[in-house]
Amino acid sequence: MIIARLIADPETLGDNLALAMEMIEARDWEVAGAGMLEFCSDVLELEVVEGNPVGIRQILDQCFPESDLLLSNGLIEVPHLFVSDMDSTMIGQECIDELADFAGLKERIAAITERAMQGELDFESALRERVGLLKDLPEAAIAQCLDERIRPMPGARTLVSTLKARGCHTVLVTGGFHSFADPVADLLGFDRVVGNRLGLHEGVLTGGLVGGIVDSSIKKKVLLEEAERLGEGSLSLATGDGANDIPMIEAASFGIAYRAKPKARAAADGWIDRGDLTSILSLLGIAREDWVFD
Repeated sequence: MIIARLIADPETLGDNLALAMEMIEARDWEVAGAGMLEFCSDVLELEVVEGNPVGIRQILDQCFPESDLLLSNGLIEVPHLFVSDMDSTMIGQECIDELADFAGLKERIAAITERAMQGELDFESALRERVGLLKDLPEAAIAQCLDERIRPMPGARTLVSTLKARGCHTVLVTGGFHSFADPVADLLGFDRVVGNRLGLHEGVLTGGLVGGIVDSSIKKKVLLEEAERLGEGSLSLATGDGANDIPMIEAASFGIAYRAKPKARAAADGWIDRGDLTSILSLLGIAREDWVFD
């Protein structure tokens, strides 16, 4: 049984649903059920018997543009583990790009960031190149950048708080830096932070990194290790937006791409293109009255 949940424009929902069901049935797949969730009245749930997940995804993507969606081969339940990327996922900025602005290099560094997120550049070499360009930037610029530029994505704190209230372990894992990720994690309520460390000496950036690199393989490793620690049968949720998040998204029980680059979106079990991060709570079947607003 394949279960699809989606949030779409209510004005076109009926017509688009009829078209989707027609296209699904044209492939000789059976729609066993279709209706709005009882406790999340804006969420449509479809149950398809013996369908092809890739084919169903294509149909729903075609019929429901600008939607939020989650597709699963089994029951959709609240996860035991939530692992998320930070930049452009839990916060609305790319920290290294904003920090680069203090060195007058934002346009140059942002171009490298974009290519890395699209999967056009090797992540580690792109990261080291960008950090190298920040050599001799005062450490004080980090605090100023955090204060003036870095803001949570809409719904981020509610998402984390609500999942934690239901016993979910939360991890912020980023190819960015602890200098930013630690304050962001404190603000949003994450239990653990995994990230890179900027080299600092006598109050300025050295242009290097300290310790190993948190890349796509480490993100996936963190998710798998945390899931193993929680025990057999634990469900995991991963969110991200760039190519560096793909292995983590693919390894999760539910991998959701948030306002993502095309490659990350294509690799995910679902996406958030329409709403904010609280759409994930609705797709999981958590009623708004049970959300935790801190």
